[in-house]
Amino acid sequence: MAGQYKTIAVEKREAVDWLTLNRPEALNAITTEMAVELNDYFGALYHDRATRIVVMRGAGRAFCAGLDIKEHGSRDPAAIPFGGGFGFQGLLADVYIKMRRCPQPIIAAVQGAACGGGFAFALASDIRIAGESARMNAAFIRLGLSACDMGVSYFLPRLVGVSLASELMLTGRFITAPRALATGLVSEVVPDDQLEAAAQSYVEDMLLASPMGLRMTKEGLNMAVDAASLEAAMAIENRNQLMTAASPNFAEGMRAFLEKRRPDYLAD
Repeated sequence: MAGQYKTIAVEKREAVDWLTLNRPEALNAITTEMAVELNDYFGALYHDRATRIVVMRGAGRAFCAGLDIKEHGSRDPAAIPFGGGFGFQGLLADVYIKMRRCPQPIIAAVQGAACGGGFAFALASDIRIAGESARMNAAFIRLGLSACDMGVSYFLPRLVGVSLASELMLTGRFITAPRALATGLVSEVVPDDQLEAAAQSYVEDMLLASPMGLRMTKEGLNMAVDAASLEAAMAIENRNQLMTAASPNFAEGMRAFLEKRRPDYLAD
């Protein structure tokens, strides 16, 4: 389906996918079609050995303005997807689960509005970089809904703490790029026209890791966040280290370190 996407664009640069939400005329608002395409894309990544990293961004002046309310109000009830029995709610929610389940780290490059489901796209990513124009909020509560939607109640307090998460979710207030940086929500703030270059610097550092080492680190972090104990977290660490140490890439990584050169890793 990748070649038939209409609302997203995927540019493959060797081992990196540059994924662009591609509805700039609507601030990349989320439609049913976009949710279907993102489900297809992120679901396929689970079985994609060649893609090692994803950079997620929005076309035009916004990252993603959230739900396309115009489409939502005019949607034909017969065309609403099953979504695990939850309709569109379940269909879109599954995108964020697949973002966390895929083994590839995701870098979100955020400019302009990142609202509601768009905010959740940024939160579900592994690293967030903000352009100076970035403004993010849990917009759901301003539409008569709960702000606990699309994983925001899970991701946000883990990233910034319960106090700030409560403020943002109970009020729907925007958090701008400077405060997002100060609170650790984003790793870096750059001029909007430098977002791609900033993302590329993270890509280059990640590509210095072995393929398995990068995947196992994302998995280990995901497991450790919800680990029941130190012992549970270390059990995953021990398992992952034994797996990576068994790869020939471990010996290559050691040689490259000692020889002060870039490692030449195999696909593992």
